[in-house]
Amino acid sequence: MWDYSDKVKELYKNPKNVGVIENADAVGEEGSIVCGDALKVFLKIKDNVITDAKFQTFGCGSAIASSSALTEMIKGKTLEEAQKITNRDIVDYLGGLPEEKMHCSVMGSEALGKAIASYRGVKIKDKSEAEGEIICKCFGVTDQLIRKAIRENNLKTVEEVTNYTKAGGGCESCIPELERILQEELHVADKSEKQEGKIPLSNIKRMQLVEKTITDVIRPQLQQDGGDIELIDIDNKKVYVSLRGSCAGCVASNVTLKYLVQDKLREFVESDIEVIEQK
Repeated sequence: MWDYSDKVKELYKNPKNVGVIENADAVGEEGSIVCGDALKVFLKIKDNVITDAKFQTFGCGSAIASSSALTEMIKGKTLEEAQKITNRDIVDYLGGLPEEKMHCSVMGSEALGKAIASYRGVKIKDKSEAEGEIICKCFGVTDQLIRKAIRENNLKTVEEVTNYTKAGGGCESCIPELERILQEELHVADKSEKQEGKIPLSNIKRMQLVEKTITDVIRPQLQQDGGDIELIDIDNKKVYVSLRGSCAGCVASNVTLKYLVQDKLREFVESDIEVIEQK
């Protein structure tokens, strides 16, 4: 029997913000009824601030509680603040979730990301194009969602990947692919950890890590929404890049540079790297 926090029980029995916002400024969907869980988030936005949020969900009590928590957390926040909310933040708000139900919190953060992307005019393509290759056919889980869950939650085992994404929870034929992706992500994380407290990076090593992080971490996330990035130059700790695709000329390009490109380079390479856009 799973142990649920009082907050989860409260929001399951008396969920907040259930329903539809007519003429919503943004809508985001994640999951599928066919796969067992589905969520639709509606946002009302004024002057870049989320003034109201509602949801419809099909799923278990954890899915309802996670969706209710998410909508409560984002009301009153700017889009930039809301976009930084991760599934771990949702779990913390709820006072925890059983490991087997962590995928409910991931579904919430993914739906929010899609809603914000739609508001900014980013066209969401079909699932296979926008989110990468489908690894788990039973639940329609892509490699990009798996990688994101591993990075944001510091996952170490395939069992944890299944708990957070549902991938591998059906026929299990995708388990070898999950193991491969997990090992790749753990290798990247290990390289980052080894840099902490060590001798400062040489220019060559810094360049190698910047290129790898852009290729393996940043570019896949931008390509989800039809964007791309080109590395132009590296001058010591200043990294010059150019945004491509739907990111080029986007009104939110400064947000993308600061909260995605620069944050990821600081996470995986060096903590004081500065990213500069070259148009």
